[in-house]
Amino acid sequence: MALSHWLLTSVLFLLSFITQVSAQQQGLTSHPTLSQCESLGNFVSHFCVIPGCSVNNSKPSVYENNPPGYVVTTIHVESDFTAMVDPTSPDVSFFTLQGSELQLTQSVDYEKDTVLLVYLICQSTAGQSNYLEVVVTILNMNDNSPVFKQTNLTKVVPEDTKVNATIVAWEDLSASDADLDTVFYELTTIVQGTDGYFAIKGVNNPEIYLQKALDYDKFKLTTLVLYATDRPVGSTDTTNTATTTINIFIEQADTKSPWFLPCTFINTDNSICISSPYTGRVNIFEIPIEPLILEPGPIYAVDPDYTLNEKIVYSIVGGDTDKIFSVDADTGNLTMNKAATSPGSYLLQVMATQVNNIQKYSVVSVEIKVISKSDYPPYFESRIHNGTVFVGLAPRSFVFQAGDPSSPLIITAVDDDFPNKVNPNIKYYIKNSTDFIATKDGLILTNVMLQSPGTVTIEAVGKDTVSLQEASTVIVVEVVLPAAVTSSGKIYTAQDMAILGGTLSALLLIALVFLGVMIFKRYRKPVKYLIRKKVSALFDRTVRSLDSTDYSMSPEHIAQFSNEISGGYQNQSYTQDEHLDVSTKQHETSENGSVQPMTHVLEQPALSLPSSNAEEIDNLPRASVASTIIFDKEEKEEEVEEETEHEKEVKSILKTDRHVAGDGYKAVWFKSDVDPDAGERVEVIEDNAADGDDDSDQDLQKNEEEEEEEEDYDTDDHHRGLGVSFASESSSLPAAEVIVNTFHTDAVTEDDSDI
Repeated sequence: MALSHWLLTSVLFLLSFITQVSAQQQGLTSHPTLSQCESLGNFVSHFCVIPGCSVNNSKPSVYENNPPGYVVTTIHVESDFTAMVDPTSPDVSFFTLQGSELQLTQSVDYEKDTVLLVYLICQSTAGQSNYLEVVVTILNMNDNSPVFKQTNLTKVVPEDTKVNATIVAWEDLSASDADLDTVFYELTTIVQGTDGYFAIKGVNNPEIYLQKALDYDKFKLTTLVLYATDRPVGSTDTTNTATTTINIFIEQADTKSPWFLPCTFINTDNSICISSPYTGRVNIFEIPIEPLILEPGPIYAVDPDYTLNEKIVYSIVGGDTDKIFSVDADTGNLTMNKAATSPGSYLLQVMATQVNNIQKYSVVSVEIKVISKSDYPPYFESRIHNGTVFVGLAPRSFVFQAGDPSSPLIITAVDDDFPNKVNPNIKYYIKNSTDFIATKDGLILTNVMLQSPGTVTIEAVGKDTVSLQEASTVIVVEVVLPAAVTSSGKIYTAQDMAILGGTLSALLLIALVFLGVMIFKRYRKPVKYLIRKKVSALFDRTVRSLDSTDYSMSPEHIAQFSNEISGGYQNQSYTQDEHLDVSTKQHETSENGSVQPMTHVLEQPALSLPSSNAEEIDNLPRASVASTIIFDKEEKEEEVEEETEHEKEVKSILKTDRHVAGDGYKAVWFKSDVDPDAGERVEVIEDNAADGDDDSDQDLQKNEEEEEEEEDYDTDDHHRGLGVSFASESSSLPAAEVIVNTFHTDAVTEDDSDI
């Protein structure tokens, strides 16, 4: 296969040689050019040699921006031949032949010429001429930056421009690149605080649009910089960049409603301002000529869009049903049409509206208080007050009177409108200093810790919060070192005084409670005795009234009555004062042989009737009962406790046998059982049947006197008496009366006797 290829090449070479010789014989003066030789094919071109001249590369490539003298290709010239650049070549101005080198005479630019063509003449000394064609391709280099149509733009953007609206069009911002490269864009801002408001549509689309709503109060202008590059961001290749500047001015629009002044901003960007209500005072039954004086100032509203400053008008839209007030539409001054006839307050609603847009409005409240007329303003009786305070004291420490470090300095404004010149509506404050404050009572306190000695002059004001009248006074405060403190020593602050007052109040409360307990324990018994005496007397009167009525009682009734007394009455005659022992039971036997059980009493001792007299009692047709029963639940509980600790023996006072020994008690016997030798211990009651009712009445009266004497003598609440009298109206009964009295024992204490 290789041999066939060589044979074919040889044949073609021979044919061309024969053709050339034939042409010379025919007198041709031109030779095949290099292009004609190359047309024979790749296999023949390197054998095609123009007689006398040849080139290494007939189609070289050259990068633009070359320096002058750049070698495009090399020419080989045989002896007897010379080579030269054909002056008729299309781009002869770019080339020169220096020896065997074809050079460029100037720098080439791809953006102007992409291909250069030059002919070379190869001439022998015999006059033969041959031509060589050299085609130079210019290669592009990234030697051009993008170019904006305008390098500086200015745009005015209204504040109320809608979001996503186009700010600068693509046509005004697109950049061109002579290298025909794709251009990439990037937008930045150089004004702090304006990021994020503007953006471009894309990296290859420089159109600028509004990304976030504008606010004229936040910024009024910004400057944007648009970058155009011929390489993507982050590329390592050589990158050319162009910039353009866009100046954007924000134009304020009518976006806010009026604001009443003064007002307070409630957000950091100062876009919302809340107004405080206005207040004023008028005297009842009076019509002021001048506009009303209001706090914190006259009614006044402004357009927050201050560059526009639209005209505002005022009107009263509520709270004035009686048409007492009117407001000036242009100035906002509030005046009165007629006098207020009743005390109280008027709460007016005043509206401020923009003339050009009624939907831009605000409403504020105005409170007008109707008060009694003040004929005299408050005043200070002393124009100058002198005080002293010490260096290094904590805030809220007292300023003391000069020369008296123990008395706090107090300022008081008087008012002749009040009978005692004391106006409760006056409040105090310090006007020209923040180092001191005044309390509502006129005390002067420090507001900071004073660091150095010196003299401070401040102005204190007393203001009538109702009439708004004021009085002022001067306070000269000497700030001295602590060394100037007298021997009294410590200076007490308001907090110290408050703590001291609380401690003293607690101690006073404890003392009162203790005193009450001591009084209760000391005088409890006399008080209870007086109450018992009153109740006993009332009960006696009730029994006597019942005794005057004719009641026929059967033996069963008497027995029931006795049981009720025995079960429901607590014998409190034996208490801890008597130290009786209640540990045994006693059984006493009457003279007729019947056994009468005498139970010992623990909590409720019972009163029993002797069985020897049961028959006599059964025969009683009528009975007159006089009894005093005192029951005290609290004393009962105390007696149970005391009797538990100091038990005593309790013995019955109803006995039929004789008792001679002085055991500390007295007893009453029936007349038929009395022992004459009993002595003074036995009280005998004569039975005079013939006296009838008169004797019974006398006995009853005697018993009452004895009970009264006993009550006068008994002041101890543990000594009580129970008296029961059964009086017979029949003269046939042998024993007409039974009187049972409980007396004090011989063991009555000396204290009881004194009482």
